[in-house]
Amino acid sequence: MRLHVFSLMLVAGCDTTPPPPREFDGAAAFRYLEAQVGFGPRIPGSPGHRRMAVWLDSLLRLRADTVVDQRWVHVTRHGDSLPLVNLLARFNPAAETRLLFLAHWDTRPKADGFGSKDTSAAVPGANDGASGVAILLGMADVLKTSPPDVGVDLLFVDGEDYGDFGPEVDVLLGSTYYANNQPPGPKPRFAVLFDMVGGKDLKLPPEGYSQTAAPDIVELVWETAARIGHGNVFVSEGGQPLTDDHIPLQRAGIRAIDIIQWPWQWHHTTEDTVDKVSAASLQVVGDVAMAVIRRKW
Repeated sequence: MRLHVFSLMLVAGCDTTPPPPREFDGAAAFRYLEAQVGFGPRIPGSPGHRRMAVWLDSLLRLRADTVVDQRWVHVTRHGDSLPLVNLLARFNPAAETRLLFLAHWDTRPKADGFGSKDTSAAVPGANDGASGVAILLGMADVLKTSPPDVGVDLLFVDGEDYGDFGPEVDVLLGSTYYANNQPPGPKPRFAVLFDMVGGKDLKLPPEGYSQTAAPDIVELVWETAARIGHGNVFVSEGGQPLTDDHIPLQRAGIRAIDIIQWPWQWHHTTEDTVDKVSAASLQVVGDVAMAVIRRKW
């Protein structure tokens, strides 16, 4: 599979078709990222989480054709009640062909990553959370101005990062809830998850479970990246299988892939701060996302 993806990228790199006009604004996306970090930790139930939810909802209702909110309370294994909310911004809601893009907007309660200096402190989440949301908001700006020919759903999931990933306990809560409570109408043709996509010196190899569950979508996205000149970021080798928000969607029968930089030095640490991410990286990922949407479907 990796060799096949690489061959496609080589062919795409030789394509003489001019890249599409740039629509995505990486600098504006970076400002969305800074705004999120400015709320403080977005831990479910915290003041920052509540402020972020209101801000996100207000932005989406000014941009999307329709917004669906999914609200519920999750009781953790320790008996804590977490008020959670997913927001689904829909563009061209009548379209039968639908594409789903998602990211998580919450942040981790405690910094337990390798090398953490203070394991009692919350993770700022500049890359782990805010970068993916910034991509989706930048896409929403474009789709408001230039509506898509296909249906596009932007899903902001909550509660991804609260508990433990091995085994999965109190994590992937929003994506699991969405997978079990999908809105009526046509199912997405595929889903693309953005997680930790803003780091400087960005490299994005194909993630392992994505290659297994939806190899054709991996090929489509990585070929698109190469065609528009971003094959140096969307690289063909080195990906690992990772437990992330695409997994509950795959279990529900949605062909979902994860676009993620892994490993990332400051994952789950207090050093996941704005100075570690860049508008240039957001620009690359946003360019690829919009080029995927603008394909002939």
